[in-house]
Amino acid sequence: MKILLLEDDLILSAELGKFLEQNNFEVKKAYDGELFLREVQKNQYDIYLLDINVPKISGLEVCEKIRLDDKNTPIIMISAYGDLSDKKDAFNRLADDYLVKPFQFEELLMRINSLTRRNGTENKSGDEVISIDNLTINKTEQKVFRNGQEIALTVKEFQLLLLLAEHPGRTFSKQQISELVWQHNFNTNTNTVEVYINFLRKKIDKDFDTKLIHTRSGFGYYLKVQQ
Repeated sequence: MKILLLEDDLILSAELGKFLEQNNFEVKKAYDGELFLREVQKNQYDIYLLDINVPKISGLEVCEKIRLDDKNTPIIMISAYGDLSDKKDAFNRLADDYLVKPFQFEELLMRINSLTRRNGTENKSGDEVISIDNLTINKTEQKVFRNGQEIALTVKEFQLLLLLAEHPGRTFSKQQISELVWQHNFNTNTNTVEVYINFLRKKIDKDFDTKLIHTRSGFGYYLKVQQ
């Protein structure tokens, strides 16, 4: 997913951009409102992050201008202004969410994921191909490629991989995986999930330096770009 970030604090912009990229977002940065609006006209994005107090055109005016032509793309305001009146002004201009600085990056990530699910922009139904690093999953043809090389998967291996890839960074427990992939067709006290995770690791990760499938000890499994 592509994010366009409006933030004139160069350090915060760099740190936030790096965090989002580590969580599988493509981030383009603008440091003033004019540059941001020019970029909006040139390219399509899945979500906008707007600081309010930026040069040339404020984040509030940017939000208002975006909404003249685009009613659907989620907009999150990120601002040091925390008064209720500031938030009310942003929501009156049809922002979708408002986060007061300083904030934890993980909280922003949760809000992004919530908005994209609600607006249907997370892995849009029209986008039948999911790409994470050099892993490509064609949902329509049920084919998987890593670095351009096709990888043969069984039906359950494909379903498990797709579950993880459609929610990059989200940890799924054994119970959740059994419900979503196997519909409780086996005893969750068995090691079926671990076995299939190992199958996927051998096929997806073994021959590559960048590992994608990870274990969060005591919680479950997730897919994410991680060196």
